[in-house]
Amino acid sequence: MTDCCSWHGVTCDPISGHVIGLHLSCSGLQGELPFSLSNLQNLIHLDLSFNKFSGQIPNVFGGLTKLKTLDLSHNNLGGQIPSSLFDSTQLSVLNCSYNKLEGTLPSKITGLKGLISLRLNNNLLNGTIPSWCFSLTSLEGLALSNNQFTGCLDISNNKLNGRIPNWLHEMDSLQILNFSENQLTTSIDQFSRNYRLSVLDLSFNFLNGDISSSICNLSSLQILNLSQNKLIGTVPACLVNSSSLQVLDLHMNKLHGPFPVSFPKNNKLSDLNLSGNQLKGPLPTSLSKCKQLQILNLGNNQLKDTFPSWLQKLPNLRVLVLRANKFYVTMDLSANNFEGKIPYVLGNLNALRGLNLSHNGLIGTIPSELGNLTNLESLDLSSNLLTGGIPMELTNLNYLAVLNLSYNHLLGEIPEGKQLNTFSNESYKGNLGLCGPPLSTKCDMNREQGSSASPTFSSEEKFRFGWKPVAIGYGCGMVFGVALGCCVLLMGKPLWLVRMVEVQPIKSVTRRARKRLRGRMNVQMS
Repeated sequence: MTDCCSWHGVTCDPISGHVIGLHLSCSGLQGELPFSLSNLQNLIHLDLSFNKFSGQIPNVFGGLTKLKTLDLSHNNLGGQIPSSLFDSTQLSVLNCSYNKLEGTLPSKITGLKGLISLRLNNNLLNGTIPSWCFSLTSLEGLALSNNQFTGCLDISNNKLNGRIPNWLHEMDSLQILNFSENQLTTSIDQFSRNYRLSVLDLSFNFLNGDISSSICNLSSLQILNLSQNKLIGTVPACLVNSSSLQVLDLHMNKLHGPFPVSFPKNNKLSDLNLSGNQLKGPLPTSLSKCKQLQILNLGNNQLKDTFPSWLQKLPNLRVLVLRANKFYVTMDLSANNFEGKIPYVLGNLNALRGLNLSHNGLIGTIPSELGNLTNLESLDLSSNLLTGGIPMELTNLNYLAVLNLSYNHLLGEIPEGKQLNTFSNESYKGNLGLCGPPLSTKCDMNREQGSSASPTFSSEEKFRFGWKPVAIGYGCGMVFGVALGCCVLLMGKPLWLVRMVEVQPIKSVTRRARKRLRGRMNVQMS
């Protein structure tokens, strides 16, 4: 009997003589894989690639505890991969590509901790790709292309870097792909082949280059998040023309150029975030066609336009961010259902020339910060539920030509000075608590004390004298009172004092005085 260690493709340990390697690729072998492979307990390397093996993979490799390399690629193996194969603790290379393997991959595994390369491409595997495929810390190569995987692929918040592997772009059944919070540097035009994608999240990476219009080939795409990258160029017009896109988030990139102008009717866009870019130009009125829009964030760009009051036509809009742009002229939000207080931050809109918040349900006081709107020409806060006084700061609005504060619950004295002196009764009517010019209602003392518009007038001006005369009178009264008290204690009650203080009838006072005099005389006689 010949020594098997001398056979072609067989490697033995030089000391123990145990078979540690079988390298039988391209040997024309066929049939099923023998169960007797389980007897090779010292086997380290097994290469049976490029043969004609068929049938299922036997459940024997999990028991080969020393096996490091297993290559069964380019055969006709079918069925499901035995789960015990994924429990191997020493395996570093597993290649079962180019077979007819079916079924799903196990959702959890206990082995493969030292796996460096996993190749299962070009099979008939289905289901979702389990997360452990991307949590193997030693893995350097992963090939899963040309299978029938579906569902979600979430490998976010890892340390993946470099380019996205090509095999991923060949997974035409993939629906959800989340590569966010990694260190990927690639272009995104490659995803046009993943035509079933509904969610693509590549945010918080290092993506660069333009956004290719080929991404619009993803006709099923509902959510696209490319935020927090280094993308440049313009926003492809085809993105906003999409009939399926619901969320478009491109914030914090380096996109420039004009704002997309063509939003189709009956689009499904509900969240649009283009903030933190360098977009220019006016806002297109076609945005008003986005009837399902709930969040619109265009802050920190270079947009220049009049304030888009036509956005009030969007019935579902809940969040609107337009800060750090160049909007100017008027803000007309009248005849809505706004409630709560007028935000004081409106005082930061220095370029504002018109502010109309009338016919809403606003409460609270008029913020004094509105006095900072030095370019304001028109202010209409009528038909709300505003209370308190008219802030004195409104007298700083030198360009104010139109003022309407009517039909609120304002009270106190109307401030005088500068532009406020030019308005008629019509600006203040319907506020029963207001007084002073130009109204016919005068401010009496009690009304002025309760007015919130009078803090600029001192108490001396109201009562025509100050605190000094009061203090002097108080001091003199104290001296007189002390002196009078001493007289009473030493001399008794003088008749004139009794008459003045006690206000007794003269007759009864005289009667008591006579009795007191007789008493004294009797004492002296005795």
